[in-house]
Amino acid sequence: MDLYLPIAGLSVNVFMMIGLGGIVGLLSGMFGVGGGFLTTPLLIFYGIPPAVAVASSATQITGASVSGVMAHGRRDGVDYHMGAVLVVGGALGALAGGFAFRVLQAMGQIDTVVSLMYVVLLGGIGVIMARESIGSIMAQRRGERPRAQAKRHHPLIAVLPFRWRFYKSGLYISPLAPLLLGFATGVMTVLMGVGGGFILVPAMIYLLGMSTRVVVGTSLFQILFVTAATTMVHAMTTHAVDIVLAGLLLIGSVTGAQIGARMTQLLKPEYLRLILAFMVLVIAFRMGLGLTWRPPEIFTVQPA
Repeated sequence: MDLYLPIAGLSVNVFMMIGLGGIVGLLSGMFGVGGGFLTTPLLIFYGIPPAVAVASSATQITGASVSGVMAHGRRDGVDYHMGAVLVVGGALGALAGGFAFRVLQAMGQIDTVVSLMYVVLLGGIGVIMARESIGSIMAQRRGERPRAQAKRHHPLIAVLPFRWRFYKSGLYISPLAPLLLGFATGVMTVLMGVGGGFILVPAMIYLLGMSTRVVVGTSLFQILFVTAATTMVHAMTTHAVDIVLAGLLLIGSVTGAQIGARMTQLLKPEYLRLILAFMVLVIAFRMGLGLTWRPPEIFTVQPA
């Protein structure tokens, strides 16, 4: 069953788009990521124009994040104080990213920039996560007891002024740190159509030193508001939001997020990180291949 997308200008299989949304929702609930790092490339591979894929993915991530935040909120797994600071930074970043998006779009370079950002960011994050996860799994198999590491934020964050207490996260740090982190995530959300969770979650753990109990829920809380602001920016500036495409993705993602939140209770954290790292690296490799590999015949004409 095919359905025509008015903004993208092509027809898509309805069940395939709903299934893609379900997979993304599952990732959202399991890992605290918006899932845009998977949605946007897959939509581009399907034939959706990159600008439409980026804008519509942000719309879909908003709905998936609502479902994920509700699931984690019921388990008291959201630090709303930390999330509010991240949201302010993310909203400012979304405005800056919207301006940059329009400039690149006018220059005709948005497709190349989006692909390059995916390769660099996903490749780097994927390698770091995979190395750490494999190290943890191998240590467990050798019977080594995991080292009890104290939750500490990065030394650069310790020198920032105006410290606040974030009780649920167990932190006493400057709000400037999560504000800047939220800003960077907001810029990426607009330019890449991602929630930014694949950057935000590791940064909250290793840079801010947040308690892992509230990392996933707080990440989804921030992603919810930033992607909503991003959708408004795209709707008013780039006009690239395809509401029909976003609606199809949302149908699957809302249900998938609830299932993913429950699955986090069944799998060990190191295995969850390894699965996420593998998916990130596969997407980065495919995007890099699209930038470098040139088919022998760019266009083929088949007789009627």
